[in-house]
Amino acid sequence: MRIKRDFYLQKLIDYRDDDRVKVITGIRRCGKSYLLFELFVDWLHEAGITDDHIITIQLDDDDHKDERRPEALSKFVKDRLPRDGKPTYVLIDEIQMCQPEDDTDSTATTFYDVLNSLVKKRGVSVYVTGSNSRMLSKDVATNFRDRGYEIRIWPLSFAEYRSARPDLDASAAWDNYLMYGGMPRAVTAKDDGERASYLEGLFRYVYNRDIVERYNLKDDYVLDNAIKAVSSSVGSLTNPTRLADAMKTVLKVDVSAPTLSKYLGYMEDCFLLSVAHRYDVKGKRYFGYPSKYYAVDVGLRNAKLNFRQLEKTHLMENVIYTELLRRGYSVDVGVVETVTRVKGRQERRQHEIDFVVNLSFRKVYIQSALEIPDVEKEAQETFSLRNSGDFFRKLVIVGGSQPLRANEDGIYFVGVIPFLLNPALLLGEDVADSVKGDRL
Repeated sequence: MRIKRDFYLQKLIDYRDDDRVKVITGIRRCGKSYLLFELFVDWLHEAGITDDHIITIQLDDDDHKDERRPEALSKFVKDRLPRDGKPTYVLIDEIQMCQPEDDTDSTATTFYDVLNSLVKKRGVSVYVTGSNSRMLSKDVATNFRDRGYEIRIWPLSFAEYRSARPDLDASAAWDNYLMYGGMPRAVTAKDDGERASYLEGLFRYVYNRDIVERYNLKDDYVLDNAIKAVSSSVGSLTNPTRLADAMKTVLKVDVSAPTLSKYLGYMEDCFLLSVAHRYDVKGKRYFGYPSKYYAVDVGLRNAKLNFRQLEKTHLMENVIYTELLRRGYSVDVGVVETVTRVKGRQERRQHEIDFVVNLSFRKVYIQSALEIPDVEKEAQETFSLRNSGDFFRKLVIVGGSQPLRANEDGIYFVGVIPFLLNPALLLGEDVADSVKGDRL
């Protein structure tokens, strides 16, 4: 089955003449290689680029094991560069596998040196993939010396999932997506048993390869339970200190907050988790702790928990968060502080806005609420939005396929399915006029 990834393919096309290294990152098996070596190569062929001007290297293939050393990689590519002045595309998969013989030698040639050298050559466009953000994402600006541009790839969005599963109606597709997520091979598996087995195996592979082995952990008991704890509470506020206290109480394990902070960082680095920080909407400042952690793919999260704890409320919130990141937005957890007088005394309370979507000089506030059965629940879910103290767009996303509606406070309500399928609903420029006068 051929799965369209048009959003990402267009990015590769748009930056083909950019003189920076295009660094394609994301969790293992999310479709980076397929995007680069299938979809993009097909586009290059259609654009008239011949094979002698497309140099491909897949470092996880034993045929290229010699090129896992920087000097050998450099020679392999440069020996194959045409000298006719026509555009040439160099595509390298799993670049983090290219390491010097002695990685403690600060003077040794690295893959960064190789790539920086290649992009200086006229007409050469370089694309690389990598599966570990500490190796690539966090160092793009520094090690590529302003010659790197990151393109983050995510598992299939719900819209991409729908295009890959035309056999399911929207409601059934949504239920399946909440259960098994968007890892491409899980989507195309022949049945649910195969999906579950694949996701369980993939989680173990990423966990062992990108955390346990990479960081040489002799005992992963604490790490494993930390992942379970965070996975169980996606969308809940937590921090390393709280996790440490919980483990001491429940597991009788004496673990420090700095150790757990390090482990959470490992989970982010291999793209298992994303973190959302708290932002004071009125005070316009960030809080240090606590934060919220979300799974990059709900299917992998569910597999880690043996497909238990499948609360749709939390899973829907997780999907909305990752969708906003997938679209390229910076997203925070909003905090609205109110002051009321109780028995003659001032009482300060903090109220949460699930997501503050940052759009340069604008923001959109989003509340995720699976069900709003009555006016009392509506008032509860919109309290923080009504007390934000500004006039930015406010959106409540509910379960199902409810079309866009607005209440008398100017707060919009829409079902999660149309929200995920229609990016215009977030900003509303082309739909706002059509819902004026509509009321819940």
